[in-house]
Amino acid sequence: MKKYSYHLILLSILSILSVGCKPSKISAYLDKQPISTVYTDNKTVKWDPKTPYNVEEFRAAWVATVANINWPSSPGLPVHEQQKEAIQLLDLLEENNFNAVIFQVRPQADALYKSNIEPWSYYLTGKQGSAPEIDYDPLQFWIQAAHERGLELHAWLNPYRAHHTAGGEISNTSIIKTNPELVVALENGMYWMDPSLKGTQEHSLAVVMDIVNRYDVDGIHFDDYFYPYDSYNNGKDFPDDKSWISYLNDGGKLSRSDWRRQSVNTFIKNVYNEIKDSKPHVKFGLSPFGIWRPGYPESVVGLDQYDKLYADAKLWLNEGWVDYYTPQLYWRINKIGQSFPELLGWWQSENTKQVHLWPGLNIGLGGDEKNADEVINQIMITRGMVPKSKGAVHWSIAPLIKYDSLALAIKNGPYSKKTLVPPSPWLNNTPPTPPSLQIKKEQDAIELTWSHPEKSQIFRWVVYYQRQGKRWEHTILNQGSTSLTLPITQENGKFPIIKAGLSAVDRTGNQSEFFELNIN
Repeated sequence: MKKYSYHLILLSILSILSVGCKPSKISAYLDKQPISTVYTDNKTVKWDPKTPYNVEEFRAAWVATVANINWPSSPGLPVHEQQKEAIQLLDLLEENNFNAVIFQVRPQADALYKSNIEPWSYYLTGKQGSAPEIDYDPLQFWIQAAHERGLELHAWLNPYRAHHTAGGEISNTSIIKTNPELVVALENGMYWMDPSLKGTQEHSLAVVMDIVNRYDVDGIHFDDYFYPYDSYNNGKDFPDDKSWISYLNDGGKLSRSDWRRQSVNTFIKNVYNEIKDSKPHVKFGLSPFGIWRPGYPESVVGLDQYDKLYADAKLWLNEGWVDYYTPQLYWRINKIGQSFPELLGWWQSENTKQVHLWPGLNIGLGGDEKNADEVINQIMITRGMVPKSKGAVHWSIAPLIKYDSLALAIKNGPYSKKTLVPPSPWLNNTPPTPPSLQIKKEQDAIELTWSHPEKSQIFRWVVYYQRQGKRWEHTILNQGSTSLTLPITQENGKFPIIKAGLSAVDRTGNQSEFFELNIN
């Protein structure tokens, strides 16, 4: 049962007093007393802030650093150019009403941040193990710049790839040289850490937790590279004979395929548990290949990740070893055998723990009207099929840059207003204290100013307002904002603002309890 404080009584009084009053008499949202929260036996029951309507949808884009796909544009780029490019990408996301960026920080057992565990990335400095020419931490830079723009930053890691064919010279600081017992060579020139080895799991887990513990990230993210695609080894089996024979000699009873899957399962579960033990608010997200197995659902054909990548992605979702799931549904709506809505529906049917299901979209289909419609339709289908926690992740940021028409179509269509990242009640279900709001009414505008007793804990603000004869509207502002001015009327003096209110939003998306004020 919900418990109310005396805010509601005072709110009614203040609402009456506010009619036609001077600024000193228009005040609401007392900031001295915390509101009462909902107490239930089920911690996954979402806190209800009583806002006029829902403004939540996860909107993210991947920024890949491997092979310098998205950032930086070339290895060894001067730091000021790297920073300039980063700001351009983040500004693009903010301007197009995204609210998250998934930034690749570990493309090949290396680091685009200061690490005592792994070497500086070749893709950053042009030489693996060499630091930037000035004291500079790219991940810290990205986090701060993203948060200033109201964007979550999720650190994206490849857990097992040791060296990419575009990764430059293998240095003495590479794990290939420092821990050769963990690494195998593939015939296409890549190197891979053996997922079955305890040393591999411990090393990659240590890397994850180093980032979680030292950086203010909002999430940790893995993509679809577990055991490598067999094309990387010219169609041959993964070369783990040594570890397999050792397992059998120790009395192992599983089949080779089950043994491989068990190794990945153990790692995924341990990553989730370690993150939650350290920083429960940090989300763990996975982006597996979009098909679990051919025939699931019945009409689906294609790669069997369960049998080829040894990724039991269905199990991880069923067990709730993630906070959000982003299957890579990179096919068109009408693609026979890999239909976007068919696959999304199947993944949702397996989402037994009701974690966030935010599918990965392939937006790199072109910039013409047909392909823009495809992307927009997929976003709308996602909203309809997963309405309780809407969202999508876009592969990648590059098409938004390349095709101005695509970015504009998305912004003018489904992303016309800014949104909040949906909260994760199983991580944090306690709302922040309401802000203190003052409204000053001038001849042609109203000015809203606010403060909060725990300002450093607030990530964003949402101003809700309603014009006479119209539905509620909203404006989302970033953490540094303390005021907003709105014109009282629109269209030749019509549609005056009659109601307004404000909510504070914490790092996990919870809004403070909403109270509205009448403005006359």
